[in-house]
Amino acid sequence: MNKIYSLLGLAVRSRNAVSGSFATEKAVKSGRAAMVIVSKDASDNTVKMFRNMCSFYGAPIFRYGKKEELGHAMGKEERAVLAVTDEGFARSIKKQLEAVEQEDGGSEHGENEST
Repeated sequence: MNKIYSLLGLAVRSRNAVSGSFATEKAVKSGRAAMVIVSKDASDNTVKMFRNMCSFYGAPIFRYGKKEELGHAMGKEERAVLAVTDEGFARSIKKQLEAVEQEDGGSEHGENEST
């Protein structure tokens, strides 16, 4: 298991992350989302909805992992989308995502969707 999934697990256990479309949308719209992660295998509709929402509300959005992997890291079933609500966790995860993106060129792993 890599560091990103470990950090996500810690964020969930410390109640600094929410998952699922409804909870993530609520976190973004209330300004609590420090970062949003959408799985690589999420539907096009989900990706478009959260990309537009995060752009409007100014939340950074990343594409990473698969639904099953994200869910497993959070101790739940499949999760297509999640929000990290703590700035410290978000910074640490973003740093790891950027390292993965540099290593692999963003081909299969972390990818910043922000513009």
